[in-house]
Amino acid sequence: MPRGDKSAYTDKQKRKAEHIEESYEERGVDKEEAERRAWATVNKESGGGNKSGSGRGKPDNHSAAKRGGERGGKASASRSAAVRSASAKKAAATRKRRAAAS
Repeated sequence: MPRGDKSAYTDKQKRKAEHIEESYEERGVDKEEAERRAWATVNKESGGGNKSGSGRGKPDNHSAAKRGGERGGKASASRSAAVRSASAKKAAATRKRRAAAS
């Protein structure tokens, strides 16, 4: 199997990679880099291709995603309630303005 061949991956792994890639692209990462990062993430979580069949899969390890979520929560929790509220109000006003402009 040549490098880059995705035939050993399950449909679920392919969907997951596509979703991760789209997320990176929305954040401004170029297409090739987003695809590379997405497959690296899938490989880290699932240990590579898990082609279907009895006893051929391993459970996914979500430790990296969990760690990222914890870090995001800590950043928000370190800010006071008043600051978080002001930020939320500002974001809501921005969304309202953009919706009206569209």
